[in-house]
Amino acid sequence: MFESAEQKHEIDKEAFRKEEPTLREELLDAQFDLNEKKEFPVLIVITGIDGAGKGAALARLYEWLDPHTLRTVAFDQPTDVERARPPMWRYWLELPPKGDIGIFVGSWYHEPLTARIGGKIDDYALAGTTAAINRFEQMLADEGVLLLKFWLHLSGVDRKSRLKQALEDESVRHVLEHRGWKSTYKAAMRVVQLMMQQTSTAAGPWIVIPSADARYRDLTIGQTILQAVRKRLAEGRSTAGATAPAIIPTLDGKTVLDTLDLTQKLSSDVYRKQLSHWQQRLGELTDRKAFREIAVVCAFEGNDAAGKGGSIRRVTMALDPRRFRVHSIAAPSDEEKAQPYLWRFWRRLPAKGHVAVFDRSWYGRVLVERIEGFCSEADWMRAYGEINEFESQLDANGIVVVKYWLATSSAEQLRRFKDREKTPFKRHKITDEDWRNREKWDAYAQAIGDMVDRTSTTAAPWTLVEAEDKKFARVKVLRTLCERIETML
Repeated sequence: MFESAEQKHEIDKEAFRKEEPTLREELLDAQFDLNEKKEFPVLIVITGIDGAGKGAALARLYEWLDPHTLRTVAFDQPTDVERARPPMWRYWLELPPKGDIGIFVGSWYHEPLTARIGGKIDDYALAGTTAAINRFEQMLADEGVLLLKFWLHLSGVDRKSRLKQALEDESVRHVLEHRGWKSTYKAAMRVVQLMMQQTSTAAGPWIVIPSADARYRDLTIGQTILQAVRKRLAEGRSTAGATAPAIIPTLDGKTVLDTLDLTQKLSSDVYRKQLSHWQQRLGELTDRKAFREIAVVCAFEGNDAAGKGGSIRRVTMALDPRRFRVHSIAAPSDEEKAQPYLWRFWRRLPAKGHVAVFDRSWYGRVLVERIEGFCSEADWMRAYGEINEFESQLDANGIVVVKYWLATSSAEQLRRFKDREKTPFKRHKITDEDWRNREKWDAYAQAIGDMVDRTSTTAAPWTLVEAEDKKFARVKVLRTLCERIETML
């Protein structure tokens, strides 16, 4: 969920000076409208990795907003009075009234996260807690609360640098030590990702904010709050239970796809050797006796003409035809429309010892259906959590989930489209719909970035494949598949 947040996001001082006055004015106008109409409250949860600047971000919001209808509650260890009541009691008492904005620093997430990272509870106990949290947040949404949950994120390198500076300050050193700042970053982030996977719902999706640059962090938080409040004010009270903003403003226009080096290529000689090596390796792995105790699901997504079909063929060439099946996913049939969205994928899952390859997959809901308006915003926003749960269940039952996004540049896609039109045996591969999709390139890029950020999990990480060169892409697909199977075995 943190791929985009790990990238470099910066706003220089001059750009910040230009953006800030307008944002402050618009935030105050929205806050005054919110308080005047008193149709719903806003509840902002700010949490994140130690050193990410939660206090500084909070101070900036108080600089920008009117404090008369803004209240912050910082939750630490429960008091004796609070321990004598149910755990959620203290949060109920501090909920903001309609027309106001409440900010929780620390929240119902703090204790279960701390307990799991410290080894006091296991994943099963954490899941029970997060299920209760989901029910609570759904209730808030049903009552009309606009819930915004911000996770302020730092990479491991940035966190280490900030904590080193903070620990030199004696006034905060004891606080950091009390909070267990020495916990292994990777181990802590595994728990965070698990928690976020289980609690990013339509009622309360997580909004991950890159926090290495304070100006970028603060502007993004402010823009997101403004967009959410304005959207709800425009929709009116009838939208109780509606989602938070679907598209989070990206001030520098970057998505995770911008990190890919599409110039990577393989020569023909290297390609033949690598292809043979990894196909042989894949055949050996799937022939092992131990493979009979697991299964594999491969999901291929990507830009039109990115080479999914060619990559799939190179995978299946290495497999026993009796133990794999390729599923080409198109628009749902009438039978499938009559069932829950994931039904048609559940029924295609492989038995142990088998491989299922999906040419397009369950991600259609958050891509084509989102962009083309084939489902409601609530439907595709909810789908992120449902998909994560689906893939988590597969992983827990010994199914290796391998997900590929094959990426090309717009220029390379255009070249391939024209080539298909000129080649008789390829003409069936190009349709009017493909050309229409090109006109929505930027919208799809945003949707792809959201998809990768919200569904790349420990159980089922995304593999982004640089597919400008088909030979390079095919080898990377095979190598990744072998490595994932080998890890499971």
